[in-house]
Amino acid sequence: MKKYICETCGWIYDPEVGDPDSGIEPGTAFEDIPEDWLCPVCGVGKDDFSVVEE
Repeated sequence: MKKYICETCGWIYDPEVGDPDSGIEPGTAFEDIPEDWLCPVCGVGKDDFSVVEE
């Protein structure tokens, strides 16, 4: 699964880790996160994330 970076603050969503503080379990693909989820650091929406090119 791909990692996604917040273009506003640089926080990286890693699907292997998820975002447990926001109820996103480890193993959750970015595409499967609810549309109303917000970056846990700066509060922007999913539209402000892009794929991390590895």
